[in-house]
Amino acid sequence: MRVGSRGRNLLFASGVIAALSLGACASRGPFVWVQSLPVVVEQPLPYVIAAGDSLDIRVYNEERLSSKGKVRLDGKISLPLLGEVHAAGKSPVQLAQEVQTQLTRFLQAPTVTVQVDDVHASSFTMMGEIARPGVYPLPPNTGLLQALALGGGLTQYADADGIFILRRTPAQRIRVTYQQLMENEPHAVGFKLTDGDVIVIE
Repeated sequence: MRVGSRGRNLLFASGVIAALSLGACASRGPFVWVQSLPVVVEQPLPYVIAAGDSLDIRVYNEERLSSKGKVRLDGKISLPLLGEVHAAGKSPVQLAQEVQTQLTRFLQAPTVTVQVDDVHASSFTMMGEIARPGVYPLPPNTGLLQALALGGGLTQYADADGIFILRRTPAQRIRVTYQQLMENEPHAVGFKLTDGDVIVIE
């Protein structure tokens, strides 16, 4: 796990603790129930470039315009002639098409390919009434039950109705109950974690 990824998640996690603490005194604060979200059907999806990925961008027959580099924390990468290009959040095919279009200002019918040489380390954070709070690597298709098992399960002081997932994109606070997980409620057991998610057990 890269230090940068861990640091960003810890900063994000610490930033939400105060808001959660204030809301817990009077109410649980704003949230959406997990069952209000669509059930995720597992299917192969194109890879989405993220900060920390190393890219190999090739321009056919134009070695001077080809480039290798890492996507910075701001989501951008520097390319010859084009300067700063936003790469994060796009698939390699989408980025190749965008670079190709921009290069038409300088070349006739350029052909561009984008290859991801090294991917960033995805992770999620658990805090609150969990046996082993901390930042964990995030394998693909990790659900809440797998995450809670990694954290050693809920403590004896945990509120089984107070499991919240804080998500950055889109910004959401999602509520799940332990009973929903135990009863195999489709939305709860089908919920998949994404990079940077923070699980808070009240």
